Amino acid sequence: MSHPHLPLVCFYFQVHQPYRLRDLRVTDIGHGAVDYFDHDKNRAIFRKVSEKCYLPANRLMLELVTQYPDFSIAYSLSGSFLDQCEEYGPDVLDSFRALAATGKVEFLAETYNHSLSSIKSVEEFCLQTKQHVQKIQELFGQTPKVFRNTELIYSNELAQFARLMGFSGMLTEGADHVMQGRSPNAPFQPPSFWINPVQEQLIAKNRPLPECADQIRVLLKNYKLSDDVAFRFSDKSWVGHPLHADTFTDWLMGSGGHSVNLFMDYETFGEHQWADTGIFEFLRTLPRFWQERGIRAATPSQVLAAWGNRPCDTFDVHNVISWADLERDLSAWQGNLIQDASLNAVYALEADVKKSADPHLLQTWRRLQTSDHFYYMSTKYWSDGDVHKYFSPYDSPYEAYRRFSHALCDLKIRLQQHELSS
Repeated sequence: MSHPHLPLVCFYFQVHQPYRLRDLRVTDIGHGAVDYFDHDKNRAIFRKVSEKCYLPANRLMLELVTQYPDFSIAYSLSGSFLDQCEEYGPDVLDSFRALAATGKVEFLAETYNHSLSSIKSVEEFCLQTKQHVQKIQELFGQTPKVFRNTELIYSNELAQFARLMGFSGMLTEGADHVMQGRSPNAPFQPPSFWINPVQEQLIAKNRPLPECADQIRVLLKNYKLSDDVAFRFSDKSWVGHPLHADTFTDWLMGSGGHSVNLFMDYETFGEHQWADTGIFEFLRTLPRFWQERGIRAATPSQVLAAWGNRPCDTFDVHNVISWADLERDLSAWQGNLIQDASLNAVYALEADVKKSADPHLLQTWRRLQTSDHFYYMSTKYWSDGDVHKYFSPYDSPYEAYRRFSHALCDLKIRLQQHELSS
């Protein structure tokens, strides 16, 4: 059993795959293009990552949660990832169902299409979150109580939106400029924040959960310890290389607080950090050291339950934050003119798409909202630019913009044609 003076460890993983765009030519626009997405590439990438990460990592996680009584984990599976599971990877979906069946895995809520709707449209934000909650209920028999916004995007206002939607917990980044020297290893709370009555009515009308929560607690990513695993594990120039499970456990114990929140991309295991780096063996060994030293790995809901009704420090975020880049702001997705133009243009179609009541047009429009499309358009340089380039399937940000703008232009024409024919 865990000791009261030792921190809990909250292991949470983001699992997401976007629908990458095919090369729609100018001459194709307006001529009945049915699909904007490169299904061959999407299938190939999904299967590659499944073999390197999802399947072996899920097998190992199933072994660990079964073997160790005090080892529980959490996932946020985007709707676009779950859609691709159904299209390309029923074996992957089955492996997540096996994890769900243990009762030791928590599934979190997010926007279905991993979108930036939280900063562009309150109604769409609620509808996508509601769609995602329903999908998790359908596939895994769980109703999420904790919300993880796309890219850990967060502000005081968004925390209250999540509370009004019914969530009692929310995850975000322990950004240094907000923390100002405080530890991220305890639950926080947002300050009281006035919500526009029109927005409040929209949320009430489209709420994912039956009723709003009385309060919401915020769990913050300990980005230093998370990044030691997610980014630095295989870096031979890093002073901590090679990182061993016992050393990392020492760091966790020395970190103190109520819970050390290790939030990371699931592809850390096998894809970003390849199997030959020793990442799977590192993960396999961690719970043994934690058990020996009385550390319990808990889900976000368990962390919040263990905290109870104790008072929390205030996490006051007026300007929106995220996990990304050195700035920890929105500049990864709306930091230049092509990103802003694309983001504004796709949400400008909201009324027309919903008026059409066409399920295929609605699904297409929502898949164009996925944050990755705008991330690929980043023109940042230096270290952040290298990260953007690593994840992009395109040769340049301008190629990402060209493909996106061609798809959007065709979608506008299809909406016009739909209106004329109705």
